[in-house]
Amino acid sequence: MIVGIEGTVELKEPTVVHVNVHGIIYEVFISLQTYAALSEKRIKLHTSHIIREDAQLLYGFVEAGEKVLFQRLIKISGVGPKVAMAICSTFSASQFAQIVAGNDVAGLKRVPGIGPKSAGRILVELSGFDVELLQQDNPANASMSEAALALESLGFKKEQVSKALSQCESSDTASLVKEALKKLQKL
Repeated sequence: MIVGIEGTVELKEPTVVHVNVHGIIYEVFISLQTYAALSEKRIKLHTSHIIREDAQLLYGFVEAGEKVLFQRLIKISGVGPKVAMAICSTFSASQFAQIVAGNDVAGLKRVPGIGPKSAGRILVELSGFDVELLQQDNPANASMSEAALALESLGFKKEQVSKALSQCESSDTASLVKEALKKLQKL
């Protein structure tokens, strides 16, 4: 089982990267989140190695939380690697954790290929999943947690806060709170 790969980039496209490891070039499928994070010629990715009857596939992730999310998603009935990668491309692991915590079906339906039925099933399957695993030590996650605490201390319900924060674009705590307050006024 291949759990990580380190090497130089031979080819980089939005959904795939070719990694040269001592003369052997591996094709690794990546999410748009990972694509955006790859800026160096030399890279290190956490990988999920999927062996099927007709192929062996590598899926790579810069963040360990994204890999945890991917591996949990592909265990859900009806969710294969393509849909799991679409989710990873649409949301960061921390944003997805907020969607799960807020049981936000509408937010999950923004993913291409996921309708209301699939979104509901995914949220039900992940209801007992520890979303804290997805929130690795990351400054953006710390800001998201601080903003959530601030909004909850203002009297907003946890579900409303999670839903509003999952739709926010900002990265620092103050901006997140301001943006979420605007969204909470509309709810």
